[in-house]
Amino acid sequence: MREKILNVLEKNGRISVHDLAILLGEDEIEVANCIGDMERENVICGYHTLINWDATTEEKVTALIEVKVTPQRGMGFDKIAERIYKFSEVHAVYLMSGAFDFTVIIEGKTMRGVAQFVSDKLAPMEEVQSTATHFVLKKYKDHGTILVAESSDERMLITP
Repeated sequence: MREKILNVLEKNGRISVHDLAILLGEDEIEVANCIGDMERENVICGYHTLINWDATTEEKVTALIEVKVTPQRGMGFDKIAERIYKFSEVHAVYLMSGAFDFTVIIEGKTMRGVAQFVSDKLAPMEEVQSTATHFVLKKYKDHGTILVAESSDERMLITP
């Protein structure tokens, strides 16, 4: 039942426990208890609203920053990640395989603000060897949700 609940909540965090129980064919109290257990176990970590900021007047800049680090003895990647994710600008930190160690996702009001975060806070960290910042120019799909209107084929159908 846990996986079924998680699959539904991942797509619709606003569904009521009552509707979720009906959808899954489960007892409402059992579903509520299961959700409570998963929240306490940190399986469910939060409920978020996905906003298409491009459809608003709010100006936001999203950047993905590749970070290469040198882990310190006894510190490892986890402590470095913790120092990075504690910055309020940081939305996500992922440990990566490949050419760099972390992907850091941040949002700022301007590109200059993002650049200032990298130059003033991230790059000066002792463990950071290098960074590469990539700005998101347009979001088409985020968290499984299409954010742009799908184009329709406007060509005329010609039949013999």
